[in-house]
Amino acid sequence: MVLEINSTYYYSITFNMKNKAINKAIQDSLTPDIVIKDLMEGNKRFLSKTTLSVDHSALIEQTSKGQFPKAIILACVDSRVPVETIFDQAIGDVFVARVAGNFENTDILGSLEFACKVSGSKVVLILGHEGCGAVKAACDGVELGHITDLLNNIKPAVEASKETTNDIDTSSKNKNFVDKTIVNNVNLTISRIRQKSSILKQMEASGDIKIIGGVYKISSGKVELL
Repeated sequence: MVLEINSTYYYSITFNMKNKAINKAIQDSLTPDIVIKDLMEGNKRFLSKTTLSVDHSALIEQTSKGQFPKAIILACVDSRVPVETIFDQAIGDVFVARVAGNFENTDILGSLEFACKVSGSKVVLILGHEGCGAVKAACDGVELGHITDLLNNIKPAVEASKETTNDIDTSSKNKNFVDKTIVNNVNLTISRIRQKSSILKQMEASGDIKIIGGVYKISSGKVELL
């Protein structure tokens, strides 16, 4: 079969085999909404155990001299969140940036700008996940080596959760509080990206990209967009 998106043959797929990498023409034809739809359809295939077979050799050959990924996904380092796998993506499809707690810093911002402004990606997805250890540690006020500095980036999300809850327990033992903080951390990261990167803010305002957030449920494998 051939997967057709918005009148563009996005991939050449025969018998559920992904064997054609994104090229410049394909990337140029994509819109942010098409890319978001494609990622979510990939997650549906992951959930239904109907992921596509991949001709890795063909994709390696086609991407050896260049790449044209459709999105960049900022995720946590958690080993339970294999980004390409949960979206059913292959070689050349997406950029992935990872840091514990999926927050932005100068290097991450530079990576996001490179992906979109230089390399043509259409979507920035900030992907938090259920049961995030970094968020739990921030809720508990953990201090340990460089981890202390890392968690300082997540503390604003903890404070935001405290402002909107009547819960006495704001530790990692309170699952509802942790879940709320995970969402706040994604949303605050998106807000800071827009504040700190004039490049990405302008690209989003002009419709060239979309900056969105989501949470991956490690208990089910489902990605929920915010």
